[in-house]
Amino acid sequence: MKKTNYLKELSLSTAVVKRGLANKKADVEKIQSWLCLQERQHRGIGTMTGIDGDYGTATEVAVKNYQKFLGLPADGIVTASLFTKLTSNLKNSFEGAAIKANLRDTISEVAHNHLKGFPFELVIKQQTNCGPWVRSYMGGNEGSDWLWCMGFVQAVLDQATSLHGRNFTEMMPISYSCDTVGTHGIQKNVLIRNERIRINPALAKKGDVLLVRKSQNDWIHTAIIVDVVGDTFITIEGNTNNDGSSNGDGVYKRVRNFRKSYLDVFSLNNWLV
Repeated sequence: MKKTNYLKELSLSTAVVKRGLANKKADVEKIQSWLCLQERQHRGIGTMTGIDGDYGTATEVAVKNYQKFLGLPADGIVTASLFTKLTSNLKNSFEGAAIKANLRDTISEVAHNHLKGFPFELVIKQQTNCGPWVRSYMGGNEGSDWLWCMGFVQAVLDQATSLHGRNFTEMMPISYSCDTVGTHGIQKNVLIRNERIRINPALAKKGDVLLVRKSQNDWIHTAIIVDVVGDTFITIEGNTNNDGSSNGDGVYKRVRNFRKSYLDVFSLNNWLV
């Protein structure tokens, strides 16, 4: 795998972090981020707190609440073992998918496995597109300017192709830009335009990459196609929301009508021959 930045999110620089120690700010921010993400997944457990790098009383209480949620002694101390529990969804998403009989099915499996991990972004220091999931998808980058939909798609492709002993960069360049991938698709004659798909929906297949077109050579969002049903693509996509935004807050499974929107498809067919 080329996208291994997620590994930096799975560990702390010290064995123990607690109130009263000279903790590293980066370690505390990681812990606070994961506490907030736990509350997003398990509403009401009481772990949402500020992300400021200060292990004060609020963070200590949030840690104790997480320990109570797990049925552990609530001492407010983050050990390596507890941090492993905090970050288990990320590890499982990047390492837990099983290889399938063919690459298209493996891509779908990997995308679904990420979906199960509840990837969300966080707002940190008034910046959207932040947090451990975003950094994992975006090579350590985060912040309002770092729209992460393509980072998510290429992380899925990276994992899936690696399971089959292949390299996704043979298919497309590493990029966080939908325009770069769309232009590459045109150059390699693998970008199927929406107008052709409306005539023959069978051209699009599971595992292909959807590109939401704004204008002829301008794409603003991307997703993994996991099924084609009637006039719709079933997708798994990052940095979106219920409105289908290209700057949402998480990874979701969506239904998109290709007869009502300009949805181009980066096809894997030539690469799989």
